[in-house]
Amino acid sequence: MAYTRNETHNKWVLVLFILSGIVIGGFLGSLASEFSFLKWLDFGYGFGQETPLILDFHLLRLTFQIYFNITIASIIGILLSILLYRKL
Repeated sequence: MAYTRNETHNKWVLVLFILSGIVIGGFLGSLASEFSFLKWLDFGYGFGQETPLILDFHLLRLTFQIYFNITIASIIGILLSILLYRKL
């Protein structure tokens, strides 16, 4: 029985690749911001919840906060991770 490309590639692998592309791209962008000619890689926009939501139950304290910082380097990381996924 022959497998097609859609059956062999799992969508969770694509999500994992995209998340790793965001993290690695953001990390490289923050490293590149130390050099004047690469500062443009760390240019971006942050949005989300600035102060965390805290639920205190005396025995258990839950803290929720979501904040995204999208930079040019992380967008490049996303694009490269999608290209890498397609090559697999």
